Amino acid sequence: MIRKKGGKSLPKISTASLPDIVFMLLFFFMVVTVMRDTEQMVSIAYPEATELQKLEKKSLVSYINVGPPTTTWSTKYGTAPRVQLNDRIANNMNEIKTFIVNERSKLKEALQPKMTTSLKVDRDTKMGIISEIKTELRKASALKINYSARQREEF
Repeated sequence: MIRKKGGKSLPKISTASLPDIVFMLLFFFMVVTVMRDTEQMVSIAYPEATELQKLEKKSLVSYINVGPPTTTWSTKYGTAPRVQLNDRIANNMNEIKTFIVNERSKLKEALQPKMTTSLKVDRDTKMGIISEIKTELRKASALKINYSARQREEF
């Protein structure tokens, strides 16, 4: 007959290398994580759409945000919709052309024609502001425009 020997327990697992593994993971995530480079100064409630496409190369995209200032910025800028270019609010529409020229100069010459301007616009923003932005983009020869939206939920 075969008897099971009782009282045998599993050997203890060595945890001596556990701190090394934790620090390797910590350094990995510190190196790989990309921090947001712009502060959201305007609040945006995205419009809904049914036919959406994802952007291919986000490094070639410049963002223009349009909407009412967030609560922290509403004391300085009021409640009317404002245009945000990177980390600042544009005082007038003429700054858009300068913004596009600066963004284009950051890219390599071969990639400059592929630059896309993405408009993140609050759904309650009047169309007159968007028309003015598009006019300034035409003056800057930024003809590739993308409108950001969220997927419409179908029932």
